[in-house]
Amino acid sequence: MSATTKTEPQGRQSGIQVIARAAAILRELGDHPDGRSLAELGRALELPRSTIQRIIGALETEGFVEMVSHHGGYRLGPELGRLLYHTRIDAITVVRPLLEKLCHDVNETVAFCGIENNQVLVIDRIVAERALRVVPAMGVMHVPFHSTSVGKVLLATMSDEKISDLLAETLPTKDRTKQRKAALMKEIHQIRRTGIAEDYEEYAEELAAFAVALDTYLGPFAVAILAPASRARARRQEYEEPLRVFKARVEEKIGR
Repeated sequence: MSATTKTEPQGRQSGIQVIARAAAILRELGDHPDGRSLAELGRALELPRSTIQRIIGALETEGFVEMVSHHGGYRLGPELGRLLYHTRIDAITVVRPLLEKLCHDVNETVAFCGIENNQVLVIDRIVAERALRVVPAMGVMHVPFHSTSVGKVLLATMSDEKISDLLAETLPTKDRTKQRKAALMKEIHQIRRTGIAEDYEEYAEELAAFAVALDTYLGPFAVAILAPASRARARRQEYEEPLRVFKARVEEKIGR
């Protein structure tokens, strides 16, 4: 009786450890879509090759990993894609209740946005129930990408080279000066440090917006708080923490 009592917790602990190691292997392969060898996995995860090989073998049998070369390279397998398909997870399903809470917390209109053809796309919105409020149009915003807080915060997630290419397409001719590009890049570097982009009447008169980027495995998105500029200037600091909390909660669920 006593032997059974001692053995069962040890067995559970061993099983938990195997699951944790399998999850670590899957994450490592997810970060390297071209594949990793057993030796590379062992070094990255600080595990013996024999342990890696045993777990990889079980994962391969279930279709969660597959071999990419005869030299021992492995990558994520098709079964993961099938499982994701069957869950039918989409960004709006995850974001909508959090968007409603953000709107309630700050008592301002909030918008969930993405990118479409180098333009900001408003995917969903919650309009604040107050007399003076902002009501953004759904769909593509036909304005220069850099003129919105969402556009700027999404630019900040890209490489400088990609930003340069995108601005070459979206920057109005009159703004294509070294000085204007330098000012934009300075602002983007600041956004990378703070994580929050601001827009005071750049997109529209009397409108202010504050946005954070969302790094998810479903793609890059952003959420913005929209408010009349006169009110936003006084409440700016009240928006920052709710935006950071929103970002953390979304990325906890669907973060890349």
